[in-house]
Amino acid sequence: MNATDLLSDLIDRNTQEVIHGILGTTRALRVSARQVERMPDHAVVRVMRGAESEMARLQAMQVRCMATLERRRRNPRSTRAEVALALCLTEKHAGKVVDAAQALTTRLPRTLELMERGQLDLYRARKVVEATAWLSDEKAREVDEVLASRLPGKNAVQVRRAAAYAALKADPEGGARRAEQKLRERRLKLHHREAGIADLVLEKAPVEKAAAAYARIDRAARALKTRDDPRTLDQLRADVAVDLLLGGHHGGPPRAEVFLYLDMNTFLRLNDNPAELAGHGPVPAEVARRIVAGPDTVLRRILTDPATGQVLDLGRTRYRPTAALDEFVRVRDRECRQPGCCRPAQAGELDHAVPWQHGGPTSSRSLAAYCGNHHHLKDEPGWVYQLDDDGTLTIRTPADHLYFSEPPSLHEPREEEPPDDEG
Repeated sequence: MNATDLLSDLIDRNTQEVIHGILGTTRALRVSARQVERMPDHAVVRVMRGAESEMARLQAMQVRCMATLERRRRNPRSTRAEVALALCLTEKHAGKVVDAAQALTTRLPRTLELMERGQLDLYRARKVVEATAWLSDEKAREVDEVLASRLPGKNAVQVRRAAAYAALKADPEGGARRAEQKLRERRLKLHHREAGIADLVLEKAPVEKAAAAYARIDRAARALKTRDDPRTLDQLRADVAVDLLLGGHHGGPPRAEVFLYLDMNTFLRLNDNPAELAGHGPVPAEVARRIVAGPDTVLRRILTDPATGQVLDLGRTRYRPTAALDEFVRVRDRECRQPGCCRPAQAGELDHAVPWQHGGPTSSRSLAAYCGNHHHLKDEPGWVYQLDDDGTLTIRTPADHLYFSEPPSLHEPREEEPPDDEG
């Protein structure tokens, strides 16, 4: 055997070892349907998690393979066609996946490492790719480094928000320019469909106005919902929206509330940290300041813990105590406290951690905000919710797994200022 044949044989054997290693790992998770049926719920969930981790690792291998093909061929059309045929994808979808693979291997290596460790699948990793696509390579790598410890355990919406926040903080001026550009692309579109229906689509409206409009429509739809009305809430929202556009008067007063969480230092232009719009996520500092400057905006002082950024108290001169407590909990929790749920607390319900009829007190330490769906889930058999004094919510599922939810921070933790030695 000559040197060339020996090298070729060595490469083939190394490749086979890699492939066998990958397949061997996945075989370790193979269990029969009969075995699954015999497992307790706790074990079923553990196997399900293990399978998810292995799929993420295999997706990371696919990503590296795609990026290698792209780098070698330097012909996007050829690479996308190859990937489309190999994975039974459309070439359009294959192109998006190949682009994501290119970004993960060059601009976002730490995110790819999370995939290789089984902590992040490709779907969530692509949320990072999309959120950082407008950044320079240098800024993207900075964001990638920041996100490395923040993404494990988060769902796709949370990953998108974390990545969007980090991207806006890395390049606030670029984020403001991008927001202005997107706003210039706003439009209303009419799509005619068959069977006498059509779609009316409002695209790229200012987020605070779109959120306020939806809140008003939703409030009016819920007010119309009765046992005698066969329409679903979705149908009622559609009917109310069309009626309002045609000059109707559904929805009561024209004002609607949206909640913007803006650090005072950002408001005073001492920094350009992104703000948070409940139910939406991060918005650029400049956009937040524009919202605050609106003629109908009502400002509210919120006291926070400097070390954690969590809400401690609200400045208020209105509402009786019970209404004030209700308002405080909703502002503190911002969104539904079920981990991963992003429905605004203002549109949800409050509930006691310990049922009131069983001696649960009515205080900020015993109440938490939930959307309607998770409020009902809380009362299902096997679900146990415990709220600690610091606001941390612990959820034990029927499968005996624990999940945690902490009140969100209004701003990042701040270092304490050194004491004044004068005097």
